[in-house]
Amino acid sequence: MQPFNVRILGCGSALPTLRHFASSQIVEIRGKNFMVDCGEGTQIQMRRAHVNFNKIMAVFISHLHGDHCFGLIGLISTLGMLGRTAPLHIYAPKELEPILKQQMDFFCNGLEYDVTFHCVDPKTVSVIYEDNSLTVSTIPLNHRIMCCGYLFKEKPTLPHIRRDMIDYYNIPECYRNNIKNGADWITSDGEVIKNSFLTTPADAPRSYAYCSDTKYMPNLHKLIKDVDLLYHEATYCSDNENRAALYYHSTARQAATVALQANAKKLILGHFSARYENENILLEEAVKIFPNVALANEMVVFDI
Repeated sequence: MQPFNVRILGCGSALPTLRHFASSQIVEIRGKNFMVDCGEGTQIQMRRAHVNFNKIMAVFISHLHGDHCFGLIGLISTLGMLGRTAPLHIYAPKELEPILKQQMDFFCNGLEYDVTFHCVDPKTVSVIYEDNSLTVSTIPLNHRIMCCGYLFKEKPTLPHIRRDMIDYYNIPECYRNNIKNGADWITSDGEVIKNSFLTTPADAPRSYAYCSDTKYMPNLHKLIKDVDLLYHEATYCSDNENRAALYYHSTARQAATVALQANAKKLILGHFSARYENENILLEEAVKIFPNVALANEMVVFDI
């Protein structure tokens, strides 16, 4: 099975602490690397994680609060110093485009690569990126400013050819794709070997939902139904539920409720308030609702 994982670079909230960096993640899927949010300190965390800067194909920004985008201009500048030539694609709300252009005109003259900006509408569900192996769609969220999450979904793959059948019938490599696409095999003696005997089912497509800053949304689960891995902000515990509602954030219990309703396989809690010295209190609250929960933490990699 091809790699599909999420590497946490930062999982703190707006107020800097010595425990957590601002929001940023690397999503690796089938050899392609995508960044989700780019808060301050992202480059330092990339160095610590030994992430190849030039392998980042695109950056997805959830919203224009500083703890989710202040690191972007620094990353763009560094990529220029590293001699990048491949385009970098930025997906973000349209309000970022003129800000980013002004910063680049001032700080990043003479880049030898293109920065291509793609305007994202946080209010709608739409596919904003697609290639031969995955799609990335927006997930409208409910925050103090326009904000969206992102849903990464693998495209279905072809069935697997059984290695023992290849060897037994001496099936040439040039014919194996035909079998993956449903063809039978005819031996030199004219015997027809049914495709179902030659193959095993394809791996089920996997998915990852990144739900950035948001107030609890009772219908959010409908947009991420049956997701394999869900990252949902859990800025507060339930004893601060009123504060969460005031600032359009969620509690750990609310994040777990979304995971349960969505029939998610695993939940990651993140975007922790600086008030918590130990986030286990958030974990303990969430597992009472949804058992398969983990706390985000810098350098942790979650395999899907």
